Amino acid sequence: MSERPLNIALIGYGGIGRVHAMAYRDIPFTYGLPARLVNLAAVATTRAETAEKAAKEIGCELYTANYHELLECPDIDLIDCCTPNSAHKDIILAAAKAGKHIYCEKPLAMNLLEAQEMLDAVQAAGVKTQMTFNFRFFPAILRAKELIEAGFLGRVFSFRGRYYRSSYIDPEKPLSWRLSKDVSGGGALFDLGSHIIDLLYYLLGPFASVQANLDTLIKERPIKAGSTEKGPVDVDDFALITARLASGTLGHIEISRMGTGVNNECLFEIYGDKGSIRFNAEDPSYLEVYDVRDSGTMRGFKKLETIGRYPGQKAPDGSMPTGFVRTHAECQYQFLKAIWEDRDGSPNFADGLHVQAIMEAAARAAKQGNWTEV
Repeated sequence: MSERPLNIALIGYGGIGRVHAMAYRDIPFTYGLPARLVNLAAVATTRAETAEKAAKEIGCELYTANYHELLECPDIDLIDCCTPNSAHKDIILAAAKAGKHIYCEKPLAMNLLEAQEMLDAVQAAGVKTQMTFNFRFFPAILRAKELIEAGFLGRVFSFRGRYYRSSYIDPEKPLSWRLSKDVSGGGALFDLGSHIIDLLYYLLGPFASVQANLDTLIKERPIKAGSTEKGPVDVDDFALITARLASGTLGHIEISRMGTGVNNECLFEIYGDKGSIRFNAEDPSYLEVYDVRDSGTMRGFKKLETIGRYPGQKAPDGSMPTGFVRTHAECQYQFLKAIWEDRDGSPNFADGLHVQAIMEAAARAAKQGNWTEV
């Protein structure tokens, strides 16, 4: 591994930008690396005052309200894009032109056309890319991938995925960029669906076609906190998708930001002729498995204790449960390793493009009322 430090610039510093910053700080401690190898060197936001505040939190000297200034800086190696979805394209095209490696929050783009343009640009520039599909990096998910590749499930019969949150059940929650199609590109389907769709794609392979229904359950919201004036919500709150994979396997995906009583329930079930696998991110230390090869008296779902076991981890101890920020740190670390080892990241922008294609096919299918190819 190269000993050359990587200088990282965050573009965007909302809630997820702060999570990314926290995760980068953890990496040297987690893997016993010199702190200088992972250097949060700069931050850009849309306003000078918020950029300065972010720089004070991060502890970096370089901050700006114009991200192009960071792209012109020869010492910056990696751009981390944490902005609302509508800004991704311009940032990524500019970063690719400047020769910067790119780490990007999900979803990749506002639509499939943009995503393809972004993938073409980074491939032409020869820069390395990675998507923030951090749910892949729970140890339980990594173990599930190993089991599936080893043939534990046998022939896969069916699957079910669900991602529910209760973050929008209050009708007085005001409008934000996530509730505007012009800025987000889509609602729950894009926001949460990108995660669960990517998990199923990662474990089971490409999607071939989908049927879908999308619904907006609260159609108007206050234009700002405490306002009596309301504006329209033009994205989905809830999505139901039936999907057929390229392998022929049929499954079902549910996505909602209106799951009353649920905090952050991302789960899946996969059923095969030799075994089954279940996972719920609200109980992330365990992967549930069922093996038909067990004797009759020992059959039943078992909980494998995957906990916080990552290869090469120095701290915390692998017996400790894995948290949300730890999955971000692992996703980031794997990208930094890819840069040091001169290979592309995974999941990369090609994976982001396929997830984008699935979501766009689902949106089309909801309008047309029929099966739609991905």
